[in-house]
Amino acid sequence: MRLLLNIIWIVFGGWLTALMWLLAGCLMAISIIGLPWARSAFNIAAYSFLPFGNTVVPRQIVTGRHDFGTGPLGLLGNVIWFVLGGWYLALSHIILGIGYCLTIIGIPFGIAHFKLMKLSFAPVGKMVVPTLDRAYP
Repeated sequence: MRLLLNIIWIVFGGWLTALMWLLAGCLMAISIIGLPWARSAFNIAAYSFLPFGNTVVPRQIVTGRHDFGTGPLGLLGNVIWFVLGGWYLALSHIILGIGYCLTIIGIPFGIAHFKLMKLSFAPVGKMVVPTLDRAYP
């Protein structure tokens, strides 16, 4: 089911949202100062390309330790991110999410856009991991 949802996602515009995140990452990577934000944007671009079967969690949960992105500097980085670039990504995701939710078939894709909208507010300190929705023996 994940494969089918990801294929439909890509065909109906998911590649475009991933392209928006890649563009944001490239703009941030132009300067050395923007590299922490570029790293976050590239991670979210990968998630935006294939959102079904993946989830985003704070990096400290995965690594078990704090780093620059998970402490007070991460909070400051997220505030700067939102002011300089996150708001337009969040706005695009909320508009697309509402548009997809107007149809019954589009509701899963609208929900994916709402998750990306939430992530647009604070991507620093987050990590994309596969979901574990099945029990493994």
